[in-house]
Amino acid sequence: MTSAIMWDWLAFGVRWVHVITAIAWIGSSFYFIALDLGLRKSPDLPRGVHGEEWQVHGGGFYHVRKYLVAPPELPEHLTWFKWESYATWLSGFAMLCVVYYAGADLYLIDPNVLELPVWGAIALSLASIAFGWIVYDLLCKSPVGRSTTGLMIVLYGVLVAMAFGYTQVFSGRAALLHVGAFTATIMSANVFMIIIPNQKKVVADLLAGRAPDPALGAQAKQRSLHNNYLTLPVLFLMLSNHYPLAFATPWNWAIASLVFLMGVTIRHFFNEMHAGRGKPWWTWLLTAALFAAVVWLSAQPGPDGVRVREADYDAPMTALQARFADDPHFEGVRDTVLARCSMCHAREPLWEGIAAPPKGVLLETDRDIAAHAREIYLQAGITHAMPPANVTFVEPAERAHLAAWYESASR
Repeated sequence: MTSAIMWDWLAFGVRWVHVITAIAWIGSSFYFIALDLGLRKSPDLPRGVHGEEWQVHGGGFYHVRKYLVAPPELPEHLTWFKWESYATWLSGFAMLCVVYYAGADLYLIDPNVLELPVWGAIALSLASIAFGWIVYDLLCKSPVGRSTTGLMIVLYGVLVAMAFGYTQVFSGRAALLHVGAFTATIMSANVFMIIIPNQKKVVADLLAGRAPDPALGAQAKQRSLHNNYLTLPVLFLMLSNHYPLAFATPWNWAIASLVFLMGVTIRHFFNEMHAGRGKPWWTWLLTAALFAAVVWLSAQPGPDGVRVREADYDAPMTALQARFADDPHFEGVRDTVLARCSMCHAREPLWEGIAAPPKGVLLETDRDIAAHAREIYLQAGITHAMPPANVTFVEPAERAHLAAWYESASR
């Protein structure tokens, strides 16, 4: 069994964990936002209770009450919602390491955008993610943070600037992924650095017989509200690496910026509905208009007239790529790839219905083929994933030759 197979299963396993934990985190987050907005007041509520709600699920009824600061006495059983957030961030960072740091030459660095050494690209990635939390936290604690609307506008400006900045240093695929990681780090750090510590301070005050500070709850609620509005854009950005029309266009940073606005409009609808303030259907019309703008932008040329940022035909090969290109099997591999794959994986795809090369993978030149040796091996050599339904009739002997090429050059 080759290391490529083991590494791909590692990536799959980490991705699976990431999806599981993200579902748990998003589910609990959306539930509590809806619960908080749906609380109702009644004259017989105990002292300190802000509101209550009756819910039905799974054949039973639930009676939920919220204490605005804390109950008079600490309950014996208290459930903390924090591990979902921590596990989501840790598994996401593990994916960043497995896919983008270990495969930096292919997925993180694009020489046509900026020539970076691997260590430099990884350092820039880590520094930018840490920078995001520092700037965000300082803004929240600054005078700007006293205005919910003003803070959101400033934060949106920061996100747009980071989206544009990432597209100037990383590949398009990595750029949008990093905008998502940048935002998700802020969200998870909100839980780790603010929400949970504030709740622990409240618990400590209760145990000591002190009255908890109401400002702690207000600060935690502000951060939780931000997380609520940022969740859907992060999901889009994490999925974007599968869709070149999102990441491989000159306007990918603008697409990311519009996605953040769509996240706000969608969540606003549900927040208003859960709060009992009606259903603002106009938000869906605005969301549709924003999405139409995203679709339109994906097909527009950039300032240089290029519609899809493409790799340089004449770019030199790396040492690893040259090893695959010099292997004795390569000539046969080239013939197979050009005959069976390049009609879709081209700078201008020829296959009807394909607007952009799938996942941004180009297979037209020797360098293209050598650069994607691992993907060719996994997708068309030892499995039949590509081409879909074997529409170009790749023969078993051709697949065997693709696998033999990778295994030979990897020794």
